[in-house]
Amino acid sequence: MDRAQGDQSNGRSCCTLSLAKLLLMTSHDTSSLQNKHPVWQLIKYATRSFTDRRFSLWLALVGLVVALLVTLVWLAGRYEASQYQAELDRDTADAVNDLRNGFSNHIVTLQNLQAGSLSPKLWQAEVKPLLSQNRSWLRIERRDLKGLVLDAVASPLKPNLFDDKNRMNEQAEIVQTCLRSKRLNGPAYSRSYFVPQANGIGLEVMEMCLPIIEQGTSLGFTLLTYGLQEVLATTLGETYGRRNEVSFIEPDGTRLAVHGTLPRAKRLFTATQLIDLPGTTLMLRMDGRRAAPDLFPNILPALVTAMSIALVSVLVLLVKDSRRRLKAERDLADALAFRKAMEDSLVTGLRARDLKGRITYVNPAFCQMVGFDADQLLGQSAPMPYWPPEMVGEYQQRQAVRLAGNAPPREGFESVFIRKDGSRFPVLIFEAPLINVLGEQTGWMSAFLDISEQRRIEEFSRSTQERLQATARLATVGEMASLLSHELNQPLAAISSYATGSLNLLKRSDHGDAAHRLSDLQMAFERISEQAGRAGKVINSVHDFVRRRDQDKEVVSPQALINAVMPLVLLQAQKLHVRVETKLGERLSPILCDRTMVEQVLLNLARNGMQAMDHPDCRTRLLSLQIKRAPSSESHGWVEFSVIDLGLGISPEIAKQLFTPFFTTKAEGMGLGLSLCRTVVEQHGGHLEFEAHEPSGTLFRFTLPTAPEL
Repeated sequence: MDRAQGDQSNGRSCCTLSLAKLLLMTSHDTSSLQNKHPVWQLIKYATRSFTDRRFSLWLALVGLVVALLVTLVWLAGRYEASQYQAELDRDTADAVNDLRNGFSNHIVTLQNLQAGSLSPKLWQAEVKPLLSQNRSWLRIERRDLKGLVLDAVASPLKPNLFDDKNRMNEQAEIVQTCLRSKRLNGPAYSRSYFVPQANGIGLEVMEMCLPIIEQGTSLGFTLLTYGLQEVLATTLGETYGRRNEVSFIEPDGTRLAVHGTLPRAKRLFTATQLIDLPGTTLMLRMDGRRAAPDLFPNILPALVTAMSIALVSVLVLLVKDSRRRLKAERDLADALAFRKAMEDSLVTGLRARDLKGRITYVNPAFCQMVGFDADQLLGQSAPMPYWPPEMVGEYQQRQAVRLAGNAPPREGFESVFIRKDGSRFPVLIFEAPLINVLGEQTGWMSAFLDISEQRRIEEFSRSTQERLQATARLATVGEMASLLSHELNQPLAAISSYATGSLNLLKRSDHGDAAHRLSDLQMAFERISEQAGRAGKVINSVHDFVRRRDQDKEVVSPQALINAVMPLVLLQAQKLHVRVETKLGERLSPILCDRTMVEQVLLNLARNGMQAMDHPDCRTRLLSLQIKRAPSSESHGWVEFSVIDLGLGISPEIAKQLFTPFFTTKAEGMGLGLSLCRTVVEQHGGHLEFEAHEPSGTLFRFTLPTAPEL
């Protein structure tokens, strides 16, 4: 028979915390903070202290919530387990009552059997049906007062259960039980004992002895042998065996008989009850088929667990929200410190105004720019203390336009401010709407750039460029001085010859044909006048080139530009034995340009082209000046100038640095010619480029805009 140790049953956790508020600031709120560094330090210290305390509170909250959840789940499990245990205790008590009632019914049946005073054959005939009807009855005997067996009938289910040896081993216990029943004048039960079988198994049995009494006299005993296994199966099996495992056990927990099976992998609920029988005591144990409560054993634990999960979810959301808020606070503090550092390092003045035109914010750069403190500017409205008195009306009108909602141009506009010491300076102003976090305009934000230094640099650059241009023209004139002497020698020699001839005519002594002599003198004086005019044109062209400098652009025809520089170009060409040709396209529009600067470009490119052909290998020395409409333009738009030489060309190494200032391949050159040429063309909006010319030489081209039609 299996004997196992009994299993013991075992039982198996809202609050919220408010967090810190976010510090919200607009761009015009920091003006009050920039002069309160100690307060800002105090705020940072308080925020850090509050953060540490809040972290401790969150740890305490999490600990309390976890403890609460664990306690709730544990209590719910304990309650559910107690319900199961109470139900099992009730079932065990009911089972004990059923066993007692069964034993009582058996006693009544045996008493009825004794009342007939039956003969042995009739007694056996009556006993056999009873054994067949009661499976828990294994054997019925009639014994005399000395305990000797008179008649015995075995259950047809266990016919060979007992033999003489077994009965002799238990004879003393049986005699004691019968004597006890005689003394009690009623039934008595023996202790249970084990009956082995031939096949190596056995069963636990118990004897019940009932005295046979007739007219007050004890005549013998009826001995009934119970099988404890069958008692459990027949009495409790149908009612309790399906849901529980019932067994008779000894005080030490050893199982004597078991009915029903339970999964061994689950923990069971156990209840034990004593069955007091005359002469002995049995212990009934009942193990519940239902295991110990799981995580969700019933409605109450499930509800508590669901609420706990909801509480944990809310707590997690609160923690996430708290972390987001804390991160936002830190980011806001970092952004505030970063913006404060930027404001202190900016050289651009910043000013914010509300919709009524009052100043709500200025940065240190603006205060330094105008010479006023922030306290003197905050809250000020028109007229501002940094406005020039004579421009107050104009500035007020401009501010009214801004406050009416008209956005200024994105490229900014120039104005003039006056410092606290009375000095004036130009500023470049950029303005944009000031939008709050709700997307609503709360005012205007302005940025100011002090451009006085920029204006000074521009003026210095302009004057420097003019000086460089004048220097370049003077250098050109110096190079052409020798050419002028050769060019002027011809008209001067002709003038001298004609003057000498005229004097000779006047000195003649003969007074021949006077008319013929006057005609010769007239012709001589005409030739003298022509040659003097020729010399004057050469000198005037050089004089105009050196002295002329028109400040404004003017409308001039492309032909006039070529004609202006041709005398100087021809001087250089005669010296270098270069032939010059010009090609002008049809219907060329006038050009809007700085005439002197463009003439300088044409002269520099022509001189460079002629000098490029001053080489023994250049057999054909031809310089071509061409003017035509730009291919990409319409009838009006751009005019293209080209200067083509037939020299040796430009190597790739020199081409990379051709327009670099102060780079030159000439021993006497300054390296500024081509650089200045490109600067002049780009200032007119055009483009200067070069490319190789086939079969030899280089082509320089640049474009200039045409004058707009009126």
